[in-house]
Amino acid sequence: MYEQKVTLSNEIGLHARPASIFIRQAVKFPCDITVEKTGRSYNAKSIMSVLSMSASKGDEIIIRADGQAEDEAVNTLVDLVENRLSDY
Repeated sequence: MYEQKVTLSNEIGLHARPASIFIRQAVKFPCDITVEKTGRSYNAKSIMSVLSMSASKGDEIIIRADGQAEDEAVNTLVDLVENRLSDY
């Protein structure tokens, strides 16, 4: 299992379009991926799960992966959150 903590910096957090982009990246990996916010865990490959998280700008989340390519999955998603969702 591999995990990293990241703070959402884009204006609308993981809602609508940013959530869709996040999930499209997550499903590319063969491992189980979850996102944790305030002690509750959400399936990173499910749009309904990610949207129900209600993650907003400034929220701290933990991206956790378990299985094949877990390090790459977490690092890719952290990079996405930190650097490529800022336009949304």
